[in-house]
Amino acid sequence: MENTELIRLLNKELSIDLVDRLSSDEIHAQLSNAVNQLVKNNFEKLVSLLYRIDVSEQKLKSLLHQFPQEDAGNIIASLIIERQEQKLKTRKHSDNDRNSQRDDDLDEEEKW
Repeated sequence: MENTELIRLLNKELSIDLVDRLSSDEIHAQLSNAVNQLVKNNFEKLVSLLYRIDVSEQKLKSLLHQFPQEDAGNIIASLIIERQEQKLKTRKHSDNDRNSQRDDDLDEEEKW
């Protein structure tokens, strides 16, 4: 998965400012820092963002319970990235299906 698509989606949905050219590890580290800031300073906003992004509450609670010594920001960042990647894959698949259907609807003469 190309990171620029993921970064754009994260920037849009989380109102953060990640630069376009980051490695996966850099994205995770910066997102983890942003999440930890929200945990400390604006927990309600974090909860609202997680709800809007549609991060699984059950999965989050389970992981936090399984790994109590792990930094919560790391766990949450991983779940956010996972969910956003799922959205991108779904959109790409949906776009491909729509384009394929459009091609099927055209007569042979109308196709290029």
